Amino acid sequence: MIGTTSAAGTDGAAVRRAHEAFTAGTAPGAPPDTPSVRPLVADSWRRSARARVSPDGAARVELDEEELAGHRDGHPLAAVMPVVRELMGAYARDGEHLLAVCDAAGRMLWVEGHPRTLRLAQGMNFVAGARWSESAAGTNAPGTAMAVDRPVQVCAAEHFRRPVQAWTCAAAPVHDPHSGRLLGAVDITGGAGLAHPHSLAFVQAVARAAESQLALVSPAPAAGGRPRLTALGRDEALLHVAGRRLRLSRRHSELLVILAQRPEGVSGEELLTLLYEDESVTPVTLRAELSRLRGLLGPELLASRPYRLTADVDADFAAVDRRLSSGAVATALGGYAGPLLPSSCAPGVVRLRERLAGRLRAALVDRGDPGLLADWAYSTWGEDDVTVWRALASAVPAAQAPAVRARLAALDAELCAGATGLQRRGAHHRP
Repeated sequence: MIGTTSAAGTDGAAVRRAHEAFTAGTAPGAPPDTPSVRPLVADSWRRSARARVSPDGAARVELDEEELAGHRDGHPLAAVMPVVRELMGAYARDGEHLLAVCDAAGRMLWVEGHPRTLRLAQGMNFVAGARWSESAAGTNAPGTAMAVDRPVQVCAAEHFRRPVQAWTCAAAPVHDPHSGRLLGAVDITGGAGLAHPHSLAFVQAVARAAESQLALVSPAPAAGGRPRLTALGRDEALLHVAGRRLRLSRRHSELLVILAQRPEGVSGEELLTLLYEDESVTPVTLRAELSRLRGLLGPELLASRPYRLTADVDADFAAVDRRLSSGAVATALGGYAGPLLPSSCAPGVVRLRERLAGRLRAALVDRGDPGLLADWAYSTWGEDDVTVWRALASAVPAAQAPAVRARLAALDAELCAGATGLQRRGAHHRP
């Protein structure tokens, strides 16, 4: 199926040998150069290694029973659990599999299925409340599906952690049907019998059904309401306007973000400096981009002299900023789906992105809440954030401290190695 990644047909013994060589450090180039290891898996192994995931470790349980109950009740996916259970429940029980649903941070909210399989899964902490994001637990279907934002199947030795290699799983991400924001993932986990393309197609269908149900229980705003712009964690922003859902090009995304941030309007000369790194870009090029954008949005929304949006836009990054200003740090983090247009190099977008991330990071460190700090540290954008990892090391309970300190030590070593390399290169080029 288009956009899916199945493990069916892989050579399990060859994958296991490649995994052993990779994790032993004796053949770091093996995964991409070995035909038996799929590129998706090789890339995931590399990310897992960079995140300092231990191949022999276990997932960490982060939410106790009371915290888990509260998090479930307030999570959007709670509304679709009846549909998920209807579609997957009997299949999981009859096939001795497990159905699982996690949030966007990879924390398992529900893990249900055959009783014997549930008991076996406890041995690797595949339980509700445990974090299975790729950066925390290595290559696994729900974590990797959210990392690459598409359905994924992971079989046996393709898992980064050895305790998980007796299992096979397939997972698909679930998004808010209106904003496109990642909400979590649905997963089917069990034995080798799941190593079939049908398992991946099945879980993808469940994810789509969950999104359809979300659209029913939480309808989109009526046409004529405020336009909504979703640009956090995405390179191509989504705009909901007048009952339409528009996926914008990268350049149009940058333009909309800048204009939404400047309701008073921007001159053409200033917009050039905010949009283009290359100072040789001419006003003619900018006017052409704005003309194409006006054709997409309609002249009633985009005005000129100065360039401005004629309606207030409800932007997700502005909402996070407002929540931070009011002191609602947890709510701000909950709405932060990732860096603002993360691949954009437009100077105006870069400044906004760094300002928002810096404010949120500072608020998290100041609050010192271990759960909030862990949400940032174990995200794809926070996995190398030394400042937050240091704060987390000071805030976590004693039982969780060794793993956090090990990750912090690895980050500090990388920083020292990088600084030493720069000094050596500088000395080499010094006259």
